[in-house]
Amino acid sequence: MSSLRPLDRHIREDLNRRLTLIGKELGADVVTIVSPILPGLELRLRDAIDALPERQGPVVVILDTPGGVVEVVERMVTVLRAIYAHVTVIVPDQAMSAGTILALSADRILMDHLSCLGPIDPQIEKDGKLVPALSYLQQFERLNMKAQEGQLTTAEYALLSKLDLGELYQFEQARELSIELLIKWLSQYKFKHWTKTETRGIEVTPEMRIGRAEQIAALLNETGRWHSHGRAIDMRTLQGEVGLKIDDIRETEFHKCVRDYFELLKDYMQREQLFSFVHTREYF
Repeated sequence: MSSLRPLDRHIREDLNRRLTLIGKELGADVVTIVSPILPGLELRLRDAIDALPERQGPVVVILDTPGGVVEVVERMVTVLRAIYAHVTVIVPDQAMSAGTILALSADRILMDHLSCLGPIDPQIEKDGKLVPALSYLQQFERLNMKAQEGQLTTAEYALLSKLDLGELYQFEQARELSIELLIKWLSQYKFKHWTKTETRGIEVTPEMRIGRAEQIAALLNETGRWHSHGRAIDMRTLQGEVGLKIDDIRETEFHKCVRDYFELLKDYMQREQLFSFVHTREYF
């Protein structure tokens, strides 16, 4: 800390103070993740939690991410669930793609009217950058159908011949893993207190929880519905069309604390040109 500039030290102390206050308000550990979900993030999450000398029971994850690699999400959930029986995710801005899968692994999700999740189109690293897998699969399926009908143009034939079947298989597996994890976590955590249907009061069975999770996974994986990998799906759409229970953070007493903390953190990251940040009261 001694090598920090006075302003940096002041901002860090302020961020720590605000995060500690949020934790006391909620009676929980708080972990902030503002980052693309890339390999190594799960190790930083583990280190951030291990740095806490005493754990306070449940955990609240303040999550802001454009998405990333679903295999990393699986390891992050393993880290969280190895320690915490109850996980709440707060999305102050966005949790897209793999971030949506991470958010839906929680027992409870809090958003406001501007927060958003996204389609669960997995991303795969290709030529040094992340690309949405479903766009490649859909393009292949479209070209393959035209080839079967004898309607391929010369340009389309050249494009089809360049597609790597090994990569396409990898894309398919990433899609299947995203769906599998979402179904597993929704039915195991998000729906665990869903015991009776709201309309007819019918007792909910494990098969009903899995069936509802399958419906949600299929809808969030339907690129034809959302049209874009980066499509923002707001709280109202998630509650109404998708059928997810999302709590409105504006109805809580700690809404302003979270917003002020998050805005200060984003300003700090922008000024310091940080693209990835993990924070607990003992880890900065």
